[in-house]
Amino acid sequence: MVSSAQQQLTGLPQRLVEENILSGDQAREVLAASQKENKHFVPYVVENKLAEAREVAHVASHEFGLPVFDLDALEHDAVPKELILEDLIAKHRTLPLLKRINKLYLAISDPTNVRGLDEYKFQTGCSIVAILVEDDKLTGLISKLLDASESGFDTDLDEDLDSLEIASEEDNTHEEEAPDIDDTPIVRFVNKLLLDAINKGASDIHVEPYEKRFRVRYRVDGVLQEAAFPPLNMSGRIIARIKVMSQMDISERRVPQDGRIKMKLSAKRAIDFRVNTCPTLFGEKIVLRILDPSSAQLGIEMLGYEPDQEKLYLDALAQPYGMILVTGPTGSGKTVSLYTGLNILNRPEMNISTAEDPAEINLPGINQVNVNPKVGLTFAEALKAFLRQDPDVIMVGEIRDLETANIAIKAAQTGHLVLSTLHTNDAPQTLTRLANMGVPPFNIATAVSLIIAQRLARKLCDHCKEVEEVPNAALLLEGFDESEVGSFQVYKAVGCNQCNAGYKGRAGIFQVMPVSEAMGKIIMDGGNSMQIAEQAALEGVTDLRRSALNKVMAGITSLEEANRVTRD
Repeated sequence: MVSSAQQQLTGLPQRLVEENILSGDQAREVLAASQKENKHFVPYVVENKLAEAREVAHVASHEFGLPVFDLDALEHDAVPKELILEDLIAKHRTLPLLKRINKLYLAISDPTNVRGLDEYKFQTGCSIVAILVEDDKLTGLISKLLDASESGFDTDLDEDLDSLEIASEEDNTHEEEAPDIDDTPIVRFVNKLLLDAINKGASDIHVEPYEKRFRVRYRVDGVLQEAAFPPLNMSGRIIARIKVMSQMDISERRVPQDGRIKMKLSAKRAIDFRVNTCPTLFGEKIVLRILDPSSAQLGIEMLGYEPDQEKLYLDALAQPYGMILVTGPTGSGKTVSLYTGLNILNRPEMNISTAEDPAEINLPGINQVNVNPKVGLTFAEALKAFLRQDPDVIMVGEIRDLETANIAIKAAQTGHLVLSTLHTNDAPQTLTRLANMGVPPFNIATAVSLIIAQRLARKLCDHCKEVEEVPNAALLLEGFDESEVGSFQVYKAVGCNQCNAGYKGRAGIFQVMPVSEAMGKIIMDGGNSMQIAEQAALEGVTDLRRSALNKVMAGITSLEEANRVTRD
């Protein structure tokens, strides 16, 4: 057994002795004591006032080749709070400073603390870049952050959070029924969550309780990302606050509930949130869908249609009768496409009625009905009522059954323009899906005038995208024509402070297919979707894959993203 007096010094302790900051005996005593008390070497030296934190940091910088950062220059708000893992901070005295793409810059005062770096890497999945800081300043900042967390939340919130006007669907939150929930820190924190999600362009907010932590995630540009980790002991109050705001029964935690919140940002702009709860093992998960009415006011030119596709859609909207179907998976932008069309048709001389489950965006001038199967108000019943109300345009949120399909098709055949959605992979499959539901082929051929299949692809950030070298042979395999190869540049995502991992915003990828006489004949002859697709190709209809490749050629999205959204 080697005594502390005989212990060989290496690394940072030896360097501190060489710089005359510690004596050899002091260094050995500190090593022995810190190991005995299970503490790190540098904090032990500073806390026992054996050396100045600034001196130790600069010696460590020379020894390990790490930059020294002054934490006094760091703004409190700049710390990525969603990455503050309290147990790791307290245990290893590490602190996240900045995250860029998949790199996490982590403040440490003791470079020998390899275990702390490794645990943060494991917990976050990021590659770690160590930044050396002075131990006393690190201790002070960690204490502040942990104190703020334990007291509830960060208090440096915007002053106007309290004055935000929040209303439920019935414009009455009944907050007086639950005064214990309406405490200011909770109110301000929930308001900030909603505002942050809007500012980041999120489409959904996920509030999720787990056994040992509580997290909030935003879906931005179609991809979920972690946004906050509120204290676990606050989860019940945060969830109750959201339920009160959305007019739900806060005493009922056993079954899913639906609600709605309206947030007035200004006199001219309000945002709706469609809220749903679902009981899980450790509490209720809440998902809030953000419904921005301004998305329906974008104009068709902003959706990403090719010029010929846009003309086909506008021509179909100008017809006095017929059916326009929009198809695609959940989250592919079908609702925005439909509402954009309705907004074009929304004129004083038009009577427009919609049946939805539920109505996502409120459009003045349009009669919107929420279906309610519990009381017998189904899509089919709503359609029957519309046909007795002198309609010009009817929109059905989704064709789910044969009865709804038959009524909608008969409406399209009797002088009404009908818009609706279906869940199929592409436009040709939509026609065969209707036939499989039991709709007579003749009715499909004569009623359906246009089918739009769509996806949403993330747009490359204009500030940081870079040219990607892709071999010509690889481009040909991806589907580009030989005549096109070499005439365009492929760009890749990089990532910067103005985007999310190299992407910002989304653009539509469309297949716009008019139903021609030849396609109608294929349907009536009992043909399948492959035959319809072949006919569509002969007629020059661009499929989803080709539309995605056009976006790559235009530098709007990356080849990787095109493959993600149009993968076979």
